[in-house]
Amino acid sequence: MSANMHSTDDREQKALKLLKETRILNIVRLANMLIDLFGLEEAFTKVGKRAGQEVEIYIPSLDGYLTFPLVAKKKNFECRAEKAKNPVATVVFNVKKEDVLKVMSNIIKSKANISGLAKLIPKFMTRKIKINGSLFAALTLVKILMIGKNDIYN
Repeated sequence: MSANMHSTDDREQKALKLLKETRILNIVRLANMLIDLFGLEEAFTKVGKRAGQEVEIYIPSLDGYLTFPLVAKKKNFECRAEKAKNPVATVVFNVKKEDVLKVMSNIIKSKANISGLAKLIPKFMTRKIKINGSLFAALTLVKILMIGKNDIYN
């Protein structure tokens, strides 16, 4: 009977791990698709000397990483579902798994300007979003993800 219990526990653990991985992969697919369709080229042209650096987002509630290489051209943007090899910054989303997409949506819908960045300050103050490493590299990524100036939001 105990061997059967271990087998059931193992299957449940594997199922939960697969569910978390699927959520992370869906977020990666969504990020790539949104940038491909609605990303603003001007945000990429401002990457400058940061091109080639990696910024990762760690989501503890999903126990997963999103890696964003900073690139100077939108067509080269590709988010990956993995821990970065040599990140210059790690952005930690300390939110419940149910709130991950809401936080990301707030970032994406914002405009890449001072008022758009100011909207994120409460999330930093409450420690829902934390940045370890290069603040400027993390802000570069945030500006790339902010597609609120796109005509679809008018």
